[in-house]
Amino acid sequence: MSRKDHGASTSIIILIVAFVLAVVVAIFVFHQHNTVSRPASAGEGKPAMSAAQMAYLPSLAFADLRMSAAVNFLGSSVTYLDGSVTNKGSKAVRRLEVELNFVDVLNQVVLRETAHPLADRATPLQPGETHAFRVTFEHMPMDWNQAPPSVKPVYLEF
Repeated sequence: MSRKDHGASTSIIILIVAFVLAVVVAIFVFHQHNTVSRPASAGEGKPAMSAAQMAYLPSLAFADLRMSAAVNFLGSSVTYLDGSVTNKGSKAVRRLEVELNFVDVLNQVVLRETAHPLADRATPLQPGETHAFRVTFEHMPMDWNQAPPSVKPVYLEF
């Protein structure tokens, strides 16, 4: 075997390993992106809401909604929504899902996201209690009006 043949086979092996590694990284990034940015499908992992749960949704008040932005370590911009939710009802809320609607200057919805403001809590949101939350967005539409979104509770569990 000549020196030239050995160098060619080593180059081919390096190319194959680099290609496989690139495919694995691409699959990982795609999976992470879908897990973070896609809301759970309706009915996935949660039972239908009862009449009592639906009637309780207006008992949750959202306040202090503020938008901010920062640059992450990769150099891309990350947008944050900070706010608070208050339980004005008489029951503890264990799980909460909200719909966030971002609009443009014509008040047309340009982005609709689902968020879970109680996801980082170990204990339920008790009656009268207020909890601060933060939701992160990696990509915002160019025509978004820069205002905080409207927040609508769409699912809860006691």
